[in-house]
Formats: sequence, structure tokens, C-alpha cells
Amino acid sequence: MPEHLPPLPEDRTFPIGCIGAGFIMADCHLPAYREAGLNVVAIASRRETAAREVAARHAIPTVHTDVAALLDDARIAVVDIAVPPDIQPSIIQEACRRSHLRGILAQKPLAGSCAEAASLVRACREAGKTLVVNQNMRYDHAVRSCGNLLARGVLGEPVLGTIEMRAIPHWMEWQQRQGWVTLRIMSIHHLDTLRYWFGQPRRIFTAVRSDPRTSLRFAHTDGICTSTLEYDSGLIGTSLEDVWAGPAREGAEADCFVRFRVEGTHGLALGTIGWPAWPERVPSTLDVSTTAGGWQRPRWPESWFPDAFIGPMAELLRDLEGTQPATCTGEDNLLTMALVDAAYRSAEEHRAVDPAEVLAEAGVG
Repeated sequence: MPEHLPPLPEDRTFPIGCIGAGFIMADCHLPAYREAGLNVVAIASRRETAAREVAARHAIPTVHTDVAALLDDARIAVVDIAVPPDIQPSIIQEACRRSHLRGILAQKPLAGSCAEAASLVRACREAGKTLVVNQNMRYDHAVRSCGNLLARGVLGEPVLGTIEMRAIPHWMEWQQRQGWVTLRIMSIHHLDTLRYWFGQPRRIFTAVRSDPRTSLRFAHTDGICTSTLEYDSGLIGTSLEDVWAGPAREGAEADCFVRFRVEGTHGLALGTIGWPAWPERVPSTLDVSTTAGGWQRPRWPESWFPDAFIGPMAELLRDLEGTQPATCTGEDNLLTMALVDAAYRSAEEHRAVDPAEVLAEAGVG
């Protein structure tokens, strides 16, 4: 298996039940699972008609009339949840009450706060369920390859890591009832990726302003966001989410992209993420220059959407079969949730915040 791809489970017969029939499930999860030969046996959604349409499209044999019926299906070993974050916690709690379910794949954000997420992690632990969170940007092949370079020390000691996004997402209607936009939806990808590369920072300073375009739909504070992460080693990480990206929807020419740059004492990695071109399938790229040689520019056919979505499910199944423990677990994700909550606090209080503050308040030691 090439190292830019996550390893797949040896046993691909685990029966998977899917909850949700929106874009993420229909266009990302299920195509990735089909390509990997996983065993999706049932689906349910708030709207049965939507579940039936997705089942027909992906040859899923069973459509349940509601979520409870799917959770009660004793054939299912793993439940894959793709619903809004204010609905997801109750489904996870219900899944914990089904003895036949062994694993749960949940969406990011796991919940609306680190404290609520911590209660879900405890519930899964007490019920003996393996919980993995779908932080799928970790499994983009350029992001993963950069992580491998860092883990092997090819870039030397990390000095500066930057992720810059200038792109206009497709916002979901449920965000209006949440009252937030970018930090828990887009920034969470980048903050989790910086954690994946470098570990948990000592503090974060975040500044936000509203997105002029989204402000026409509903009031919010976290539109355009910029965060600086400080590490004890001296490393600085930065993340910028410019979801306005200029008046491209209002008549100007667009300049949309997601790029990352990692500088180390022995090398430099430059990456691009092809997601802003969706639905066009554009692979991410990675260019690497080290003190040992010139530029290396590997290229792969895979793209973040949908190929990276096999990563979290593959980790969950490999954990269940005993091949390798999952890394993107609920416990690990609490560190990302704490970092996001710390970003909100930083923006509100205009100060740098240690994520440990949030974890302590959530009862996470």
C-alpha cells in the first residue's frame, strides 16, 4: 500500500449501517466505501425518500423507515453517522444502548462544544463502543504524505506551518440554527491537521469577523477567521479561513484555493488541496525540497473528495479487527474540540487561550 493512502482493513465484511442521506454520505462516504469494497448493508435518513434514492444509487440492500429501526438491526456491527451536529449526539447515545453495535463513525464537529463531546466519549467508553471521528482532511493524500515526512524527520525540526484557505463553501441550512459558521465547520479541518502534524499547541490566538455574504442570510461572528498556534518548541502554526474570498459571487473574477506550507530546519513542503474545484475532481499536490537534494514533486490520482473519506472508516474497522488501533478516536478528537472552543474564547476575549483551560472545564484530565 503506498504510504500516501491509509491502509485498508483485512476484513471488509463488517456490516455497516449508514445514517443520513445528504451530500457527505451520498457523494463522499459511500463512493469511497464502494471503491474499497466495504459492506454497507442498510441506510436510514430523516426523509425515507432520500434514503431510498441514495440506496438505489449505491446498491444498498436495506432502507429502514427511521433511525431507530436501523439501530435495532442486529446484523449491523458499525454505524456511520452523517447528520448535523445538534442531532448527532442523541444518535450516538442511542447507538451506545445497542449491544450488537461495536463501532461508531461520527462526523466532525462531534458536538456543539468540547464539554458535550466529552460526555459522548465517556458514553461510548462505558458502553464498550469504539468511536472514531471523521476528521477526513488528515487522510487527504498530500496532507498525509506531509505528515509522513514530518514523522520521519525528513523536514528536520518544524519551524513554521501554514494553512491558507480562500474559498467559498456551500453552507448548510442547519448552521443558521447553530449560530456559527466557520470555526466548527472549516477551521476545524485545519486546526486538526496542524494537530496531526505537530501535536497540541500550548496556546491559540484567533481573530474573527463576519462574512459579508453569509451575513445577508443570518447573523454570526465566526465568518472569516485567522488563528496563530504557539508551541513550546518555538514552532508557530497559522490557519486562515477566508470564506468571503472577495466578491466572486457578486461579479468579480474568483481566486479560490487551499494551500499549505511547512518549513523545517532541513526542508520545505508546499501543498495544494483540490477541494475548492468540487464537483470537478482535482487531486491535491505536494512539492518537497530538502537540504539533501532538489525539488521532489510526487503526483497521485486521488482527491480529498471523495477518496480521503475511506481513511476514518478504515481506521475504525482495522481497530475492530485487531490489526491496528485507530488514531482519530473520540478521545483524540477532544483535543481538536478543545482547540476550536479555545479559538472561540480567544476571539471573544481578545487573548491567547491555552486549550487545557477548555479540557479542564470539560472534565478531561
